[in-house]
Amino acid sequence: MNLGERLEQHQVIIYFTSVITAAAFASLVPGTRVLEAAINPALALMLFVTFLQVPLADLGSGFTRIRFMGVLLLSNFVLVPLWVAFLTPFLPPEPVLQLGVLFVLLTPCIDYVVTFSRIGRADARLLLACTPVLLIAQMLLLPVYLDMFLGDAAADLVQPEPFVTALLSLIALPLTLAALFQAWASRSMAGARTFAQLSLLPVPATALVLFIVVAAMVPQIGLAVDAALRVAPLYVVFAIVAPWLGWTLAGLFRLDAPARRAVAFSTATRNSLVVLPLALAVPGAMPVLPAIIVTQTLVELVASLIYMRVIAQLGGSRNQRSA
Repeated sequence: MNLGERLEQHQVIIYFTSVITAAAFASLVPGTRVLEAAINPALALMLFVTFLQVPLADLGSGFTRIRFMGVLLLSNFVLVPLWVAFLTPFLPPEPVLQLGVLFVLLTPCIDYVVTFSRIGRADARLLLACTPVLLIAQMLLLPVYLDMFLGDAAADLVQPEPFVTALLSLIALPLTLAALFQAWASRSMAGARTFAQLSLLPVPATALVLFIVVAAMVPQIGLAVDAALRVAPLYVVFAIVAPWLGWTLAGLFRLDAPARRAVAFSTATRNSLVVLPLALAVPGAMPVLPAIIVTQTLVELVASLIYMRVIAQLGGSRNQRSA
């Protein structure tokens, strides 16, 4: 097992260690909130090394597997919003608190879900090929969903500028750089060596993002513990039901077992780290929105330990091909 495989195998432990270390650091060192300015650059690095794993040939295959792509989009942008709509009446009535939950539950994960799904015997390469599409789709659709769920309150709380900034800095720039690095690696030995070194970074880059986010937020998150505890049970319910929804929908479309597992992982895991900059741009976001988003991340990391074992057993060894 090489270094990259060992990092992936132990990624959940690495992430929890990063979170605990960041919380301890923020408790001992004053002024860690200044790290908030480093969140976007760290996210851009994380997404760059994630996109770097997407070979251009595989990106094309993601589009040619029309049935898989359709099910993935249907599960994340139709089925999950319907499930969230069912859950929202159980939310506390405060608009800011509801906004935080919607931010995180309506956006599918595009980073560590790939390595989680690989360990869970899913078609991780196909899921990885679809990550740019998932990220673009959620940035375009999230304002629409927020308006549907919150109405006028969404217009008061959410401005378009953060979404435009996110599209440019968190999608266009990392994706373009990843394409340039892939082209360099295919033409140069130095590029190939650099590419191999960068391929080790997805797990460390995600751990870095978690460290920066937690260290920056802890000084104020303590003021929002009550809000976090009020939404945590809903996150647990979501985590239990969501993978079953994805697995069932994929079965209706007769996807093969690895592809069904990939849809289940994608439906269950959410994009909490990437939406955090959007939440921080909301007036009066601190401390409630970061607390709500970080809480979902912690619930999801625990749930992912279960997913990697349970989802891996679904579907047995069937190998029928999906279209």
